[in-house]
Amino acid sequence: MTTALVLVDLQVGLLTGEDAVPEADLLLDRLRPLAEKARALGIPVVHVQDDDLGDVDSEEWQIDPRLGVEEGDLKVRKVECDAFHETRLDELLRSHGIRHLVVAGLVTELCIDSTCRKAVTLGYDVTLVSDGHSTPAKHLPLEAIIDHHHRILDGYGVYVERRPYEIRLQTAAEVDFVAPEEPELQGADTP
Repeated sequence: MTTALVLVDLQVGLLTGEDAVPEADLLLDRLRPLAEKARALGIPVVHVQDDDLGDVDSEEWQIDPRLGVEEGDLKVRKVECDAFHETRLDELLRSHGIRHLVVAGLVTELCIDSTCRKAVTLGYDVTLVSDGHSTPAKHLPLEAIIDHHHRILDGYGVYVERRPYEIRLQTAAEVDFVAPEEPELQGADTP
């Protein structure tokens, strides 16, 4: 398989307490089966953890146990919104032959947005789980933040070495973990 499930910042500090994302239980109820499906298909499950949520020994920093983390899951630590910035994520994915990412997690307008955009510029196709991300932000209604990011991210893409890479949206129920077919190279010579 050339696909990986990348779960961003699904940590206790963002999923519990008075500052938790809205409907955290429902979000985890959609993502836990998705992770289980990935594992059953032999798809790597990668957990990205934000060091800004506290000390690595703190409860807030831990991946929420309701997600059902398993021993074979991969973990990457980060300090910036972009899960690729100065982390080993790209190297880890490439070492497993990954070319397609299914992305879900927190925080929509920061870490999810920047990670998805960076992934396509690095040559990954991305499926953003449309009902699998959220934010604790209160500057706008949650639905407005999510709708805005769906509008700007769905179909967002770039060409890397003459091949298009893009972000597409699917609900957790729709995700099948099949990588998009490779299109013909832009401007490729024909015999």
